[in-house]
Amino acid sequence: MKEYLSHRFSTDDFDFVSIVDELPLWSAPFGLELLDAVELKPQAKVLDIGCGLGFPMLELAFRLGSSGMVYGLDPWTRAVERIRLKIKVLNVRNAEIIEGVAEKMPFADKFFDLLVSNNGMNNVADWTLSLSECARVSKAGAQFVMTFNLEGTMREFYDVFEQCLRRNGLRDEINGMKAHIYAKRKPLGEVEALLRESGFHVKHANAKSFKMDFLDGTAMLNHYLVKYWFLDGWKKVLKEEDRESVFDQLEMVLNERAAQRGHFSLTIPYVTVDCRRS
Repeated sequence: MKEYLSHRFSTDDFDFVSIVDELPLWSAPFGLELLDAVELKPQAKVLDIGCGLGFPMLELAFRLGSSGMVYGLDPWTRAVERIRLKIKVLNVRNAEIIEGVAEKMPFADKFFDLLVSNNGMNNVADWTLSLSECARVSKAGAQFVMTFNLEGTMREFYDVFEQCLRRNGLRDEINGMKAHIYAKRKPLGEVEALLRESGFHVKHANAKSFKMDFLDGTAMLNHYLVKYWFLDGWKKVLKEEDRESVFDQLEMVLNERAAQRGHFSLTIPYVTVDCRRS
């Protein structure tokens, strides 16, 4: 009998419930575009760079079925443990997670047919070295699909942030904010140039955007996505003695804007880049 016909599980099983989570809010819009761009081929060796909690790594493993092998690479220890649990509970036989960084990949030369990175490359410490490693481990003609959010991400927030910094005479902090944005969100043209220099040919770069609406600024600042993934970076722009005062002003202005418009929106522009190894 086919395994999927004979397999039994209960949705009340503790292990099953512990790993069945919805797509992470942040990675889903990017990841769905990435999956649309990927070309699935039999016996493919696939690498997901910066795979986080396993999306789209495990989704690609399921879509390939018994053919091929999907590897995930991420430095986040707790995420690696979570993926290992998912692999075990879901009985994924063609996936392996490895703890490591893009700048030093533990793979042989010309090993992969497909590389993906769903908003992961913009978190590497060294773009040039990471892309050099991507090129090294890619076969000739290998596909590389990456997504990343662009420099205009959350412009509505950053405009207000800069306004508050300027009002308080914090000019160095304005420069720090802009440096923070650049470090996390390289311009598309710069990324395309780095890809070419690393040995990739860019076939398509498809830009899109989505919105996140909040009742007001207070709701936005207390959203788990902001608190756990963005707030620390914003706080580091400021000296400790200025943080509370500036964020009080920031929250007030955000709430005023939300009251005028009925909500507060954040726009997230992003791009899906489809490349081939030259």
